[in-house]
Amino acid sequence: QVQLVESGGGLVQAGGSLRLSCAASGRTFSNYGMGWFRQAPGKEREFVATASRSGTIKNYADSVKGRFTISRDDAKNTVYLQMNSLKPEDTAVYYCAATTAPGIRPREYEHGYWGQGTQVTVSS
Repeated sequence: QVQLVESGGGLVQAGGSLRLSCAASGRTFSNYGMGWFRQAPGKEREFVATASRSGTIKNYADSVKGRFTISRDDAKNTVYLQMNSLKPEDTAVYYCAATTAPGIRPREYEHGYWGQGTQVTVSS
C-alpha cells in the first residue's frame, strides 16, 4: 500500500496563494491516480482536483477551476496543489488521496489511500 503525507497548509489572506504537497511512499507512485479533497467545518468532505496516473488528464471542482492547479512529480513521488486567488470559503482541511483506478476519479470511494490532512485557513 501507499502512505501519504500532506504539508504546506497554513493561514493566508484572501487573494493570496499556497502550495500544498503530498509525499507518497511505499509503492510505485506512478501506479496511482491522485486527488485532493477538502472538508470545511460542519460540512462533508468534497472533491477538489484529480490527476490521472500519467498526469495528463486532470479534473477540477467548479469552485476552484481557474484558481487551483494539480500537478505531480513522479521523480519526487509527490503531488501538488497550487492554490491561487484564495477565498475565505476555501478554508478547510485538505486531504490527499490515491487510487489504483485508471483515468480521473473525483469520488471519495474510488480512493483507497488517504493522508492525514493539512489545514488551510483563508482570512478575509
